[in-house]
Amino acid sequence: MKKNVAGGYTYSEAGVDISLEELGVKTLVSQLKYRRTGGYQMCSDVGHFAGLVDFGDYVLALAVDGVGTKMLVADRLKNWSTLGIDCIAMNVNDLYVMNIEPVAFVDYIATDKVEPDKMRQIGEGLNEGARLANINLIGGETATLKGLVNGLDLAGTCLGVGKKDEIITGAAIKEGDVIIGVPSTGIHSNGLTLARKVVDSYADYSEKMPWGKTLGEELLTPTRIYSEVLEVTRNCEIHGMCHITGGGLNNLRRLGPYGFDISTPLAPSPIFKWIEEIGNIDKHEMYRTFNMGMGYVFIAPKEEAGKITEIVPDSKIVGEITGEEGVRLEGEVFEK
Repeated sequence: MKKNVAGGYTYSEAGVDISLEELGVKTLVSQLKYRRTGGYQMCSDVGHFAGLVDFGDYVLALAVDGVGTKMLVADRLKNWSTLGIDCIAMNVNDLYVMNIEPVAFVDYIATDKVEPDKMRQIGEGLNEGARLANINLIGGETATLKGLVNGLDLAGTCLGVGKKDEIITGAAIKEGDVIIGVPSTGIHSNGLTLARKVVDSYADYSEKMPWGKTLGEELLTPTRIYSEVLEVTRNCEIHGMCHITGGGLNNLRRLGPYGFDISTPLAPSPIFKWIEEIGNIDKHEMYRTFNMGMGYVFIAPKEEAGKITEIVPDSKIVGEITGEEGVRLEGEVFEK
């Protein structure tokens, strides 16, 4: 392998412009003004991790996501067996952050050509993801779209349910709360466009890394399903939670205009250090693209930290909520 010494890549140069995506989403959401008449009204803002519908003493929640360009890594390795886990994980984790229990899932596959073995492997992953998240797989849709789709894209929608008075949105966050990080299993399902750019330019998917995995195996490691969250919320006072996905630490800002001071971040997984060094990528770019070893966050009163880390043993305090709005990483302003 060779290191990029000429200047680091950015996610935008690799093909994903986060700022443009934010603008695009805001433009789209600005047009979503209609609300149904009668019962079952929306009871959340568009743009949170999941959308909520009033159902009496309960809310029904919907989240939608896919595996993105991780599919292209699977195509290179001819191994699609874990992608279903990723698809379910990206959805259920977005429900957990609002203290919603996932209960059912439907998948959507768009492809230029149906290949039975690939479909079997995807089904294996979906089944395992459903087991890990304890949800029903109640159906889905497969569309053959030759000329529109090149390859296969996997996405899905998850239905969850929660008690209305137990929903966690971040509104209870206050200065002095601690931020508790939970490790990821690696890249998860975001930032793969940049990761692939580095591998394609400076290495090979079959190259074995010092920590034992090949680069291909590392990039295909399934997204962690944070099902222990529901036990935490049953036993601890939690003011806010965050699923760290595309956009990295900027996801914290979805919880509200608070000061997120990450003073002692979790140690990045070896794959992130490799990408940063070989690709000569700026530290800020890494933390705004990848989860950098922290896939989930609890925000809670300091006195709750011991109970949380007992339930989730690999979690630890990484920072605290301050009175100065914005995200700070190791004392430096990350994003205002």
